[in-house]
Amino acid sequence: MLVISSSVAIPDHEIEIQAIRSQGAGGQNVNKVSTAVHLRFDIHRSSLPKFYKDALVKLPDRRISSNGVITIKAQQYRTQERNREDALDRLRTLIQRAGIPRKRRKATAPTRSSQERRIEGKKRQGRLKALRRTVE
Repeated sequence: MLVISSSVAIPDHEIEIQAIRSQGAGGQNVNKVSTAVHLRFDIHRSSLPKFYKDALVKLPDRRISSNGVITIKAQQYRTQERNREDALDRLRTLIQRAGIPRKRRKATAPTRSSQERRIEGKKRQGRLKALRRTVE
């Protein structure tokens, strides 16, 4: 059971974890031991509340496919168990991040004094450039 918050948890049967061989350098250990972990989590088939599902699908994250499946590959550690824990932690963090409501942006206009300062700075710069010109 993966605990997301005090009221939200994901049962183990909804998370698919598969052991695979790691990539990259590591010598004989990498070539013969399946220590990396592929974690797959289907958002639409999960028991998450609708709020979390909608927020996860809208996230601009490359780990979330267009059909709503989260894929996380963990291969940082030398043991399968540590990689499994790492993948579950990353899934938990992703879901928790989606659960935080985003603040709505308030449209604001520049103040009159800031507009005047901007125009005055432009005029000052124009006068300075005019003084650099050759005198006829």
